[in-house]
Amino acid sequence: MGEESEAGRLSVPAAEEILGKEFPVLDHGFVRLVDYMGGDDSIVQAARVSYGKGTKKISEDRGLIRYLMRHRHTTPFEMVELKFHAKMPIFVARHWIRHRTASVNEYSLRYSEPENEFYIPKPEEVRFQSVTNRQGSSEEKVSEETAQKVIDFLSSTSEDSMGKYQSMNKDNIARELARIGLPINIYTQWYWKIDLHNLFHFLSLRADPHAQWEIREYAKIMGEITRSVAPNAYESFQDYVLNSINFSGPEMQAMKQILSGVNLSELESLAKGFPTKREGIEFLEKMKVFQGALNPSSQS
Repeated sequence: MGEESEAGRLSVPAAEEILGKEFPVLDHGFVRLVDYMGGDDSIVQAARVSYGKGTKKISEDRGLIRYLMRHRHTTPFEMVELKFHAKMPIFVARHWIRHRTASVNEYSLRYSEPENEFYIPKPEEVRFQSVTNRQGSSEEKVSEETAQKVIDFLSSTSEDSMGKYQSMNKDNIARELARIGLPINIYTQWYWKIDLHNLFHFLSLRADPHAQWEIREYAKIMGEITRSVAPNAYESFQDYVLNSINFSGPEMQAMKQILSGVNLSELESLAKGFPTKREGIEFLEKMKVFQGALNPSSQS
């Protein structure tokens, strides 16, 4: 739990240990926690309002936080804030910036020159397009030859674009114009401050297996940092959001049929009865997870 300083600021020992530490991500990126406000105690205090230090057991605090998460009482989680310094490829930043509930200040290529750093995937990170998901990747393995061809192309175009940028720079072309020829795998960086409730929303989407692999790598590190700041809150988030499955109304109707005796082999027939084809596919995906939990040996 946290400790109050003489100034009354809550200090979390585990968070203090990693404050300012760079956690590497991808080939040139990183995430670091530069500041935070509050922790588990702040959530409890906000929820109870009249909470007095020492009047409740730690186990009761944990139970309260889990209750708040379980029943989606989100306001107390907004009492905690984290400020990150992150460096990422621009295409990752474009995913990231969709979460408009944070305060952001990004490195500007109008005022400053870019660093000569581009994200180049490793061979095992080159992926085919998914057949079923228009915006996602396939799990099908890419041959070494094809992967190398992709890497060579990205490397050469990155080097070429930087060379042309530097040439325009020498000709005194305005940086705000010269930058537009740079590809979106060049690195940028920013300071990103967000409250815990909205950070959990970010992590629920960007740590999800359906998210692009590169941003999932950032979300994974940020999740561990968040655990250091508010361990009980992060535990409840994992249990009730990140690692949970929610069933819609149509899915509940299908589950009733399964419980009443419909064989699991008939799942595809049930899925065809959903309002849209996509909903049926998502139901089948959930049932695969459910079956795996019932029979872990079948997943090996």
